[in-house]
Formats: sequence, structure tokens, C-alpha cells
Amino acid sequence: MLIDCETCIAPASACHDCVVNVLLERPPEPVELDDSEEAAIDSLVAAGLVPPLRLVSGLSANRRDIA
Repeated sequence: MLIDCETCIAPASACHDCVVNVLLERPPEPVELDDSEEAAIDSLVAAGLVPPLRLVSGLSANRRDIA
């Protein structure tokens, strides 16, 4: 799974409640998770220890401000 905050088109207000921001403090570069890392995060989410991934993949970072 590739996570790129710069291309996410979720409203900026979703960032504070996204697992990426909680665990990685919005990384400046895209982050690629392997299957085991994704499963570990899914387990943390299922246990209620971290919020879910709020990533909404988009084509352009310019669309980010559209809500």
C-alpha cells in the first residue's frame, strides 16, 4: 500500500484523525507499507488504539482543498 498525503483528496480536517498523522506525523514523502505493516495497523485500528486511515486517493494535490 502506498500512502501519499500530498495526493490525498480528503478534507484537510480529516488529517488530525488519520492513522498516518498519528503514527508518522504526516510524512513529507510517500510511505509504502508491506502486507505485514498494513496488517499491524489494521490490528491497532480494530483494537481502537489508533484512528483508521482516512486516505482518499486522488489525481492531484490541487484537489485537496475541495470539500
